[in-house]
Amino acid sequence: MCSNNNMASQCLTYEGCNFLRQRLVLSTLSGKRVKIRNIRYKDDNPGLRDFEASFIRLMDKITNGTRIEINQTGTALFYQPGLLYGGTVEHDCNPQRSIGYYLEALLALAPFMKNPIRAVLRGVTNDQKDPSVDTLKATAVPLMKKFGLDGEGLELKIVKRGMPPGGGGEVLFTCPVRRCIKPVQLTDPGKIKRIRGMAYSVRVSPQIANRIVDSARSILNKFIPDIYIYTDHMKGASSGKSPGFGLSLVAETTNGTFLSAEMASNPQGQGDPVLPEELGKTCAKLLLEEIYRDRVSASYKRLLSNYVQN
Repeated sequence: MCSNNNMASQCLTYEGCNFLRQRLVLSTLSGKRVKIRNIRYKDDNPGLRDFEASFIRLMDKITNGTRIEINQTGTALFYQPGLLYGGTVEHDCNPQRSIGYYLEALLALAPFMKNPIRAVLRGVTNDQKDPSVDTLKATAVPLMKKFGLDGEGLELKIVKRGMPPGGGGEVLFTCPVRRCIKPVQLTDPGKIKRIRGMAYSVRVSPQIANRIVDSARSILNKFIPDIYIYTDHMKGASSGKSPGFGLSLVAETTNGTFLSAEMASNPQGQGDPVLPEELGKTCAKLLLEEIYRDRVSASYKRLLSNYVQN
């Protein structure tokens, strides 16, 4: 595939399964071919996983003319990107990973489509591995607006909420197309001015979400007064196929940056049961730890900039 000199100069070769999404996203944006070899070739179950194959199918749906070749064992992938076409796309995400796994790539590619994208993604909306749709809605969407993608065409909506292992959730993502993207500089994070959150529950008692809110506020109220945590309890067809609950917290700074933390209950039939009070307090402490790390990082950057200037 990349044997002759002309093609070899344009074909990037990688090994292993690390950064698979990033490599395919950057390949699509740059138009360069990518060949990935030795994907889990030493594992008992070698090759691409089902959720990775599902992601590749999604990339094929949002592009036109993409050429994908996978060997018989799934340990080698050749990806020749086509045109980012966009339009209306429907995709059933593999329940091994949440919709956030697929949505992160769409957020990076959506502004550069030929047509505004309208994607309907079905699967798990909240799990313990990937960023939830709630967190991406509260952090990534405002960041995209800073790049000039403001307007009614930018929307991320949870139609149905689905928890692992059954899934059954549905998300609608729409994004306009822009010829020019504004540059963004995020050098000073600013100070925390308010905290918002979403406590959700499906196929369990609606009181669980209220218990999560009370326990999280018992920790956060010691530091800042402007706190509001919404509750979302979906019933019937909108509640997916499996029970569960969780919390997503976002701290907004005076300069418009966002710090997030989230936690979800263990999937049905896996691990020990989690108390709502314990989940709420742990998630609140995770957010405080994230804020602390950000403060340390900002202080280090200031010291480093002063050192470079001197």
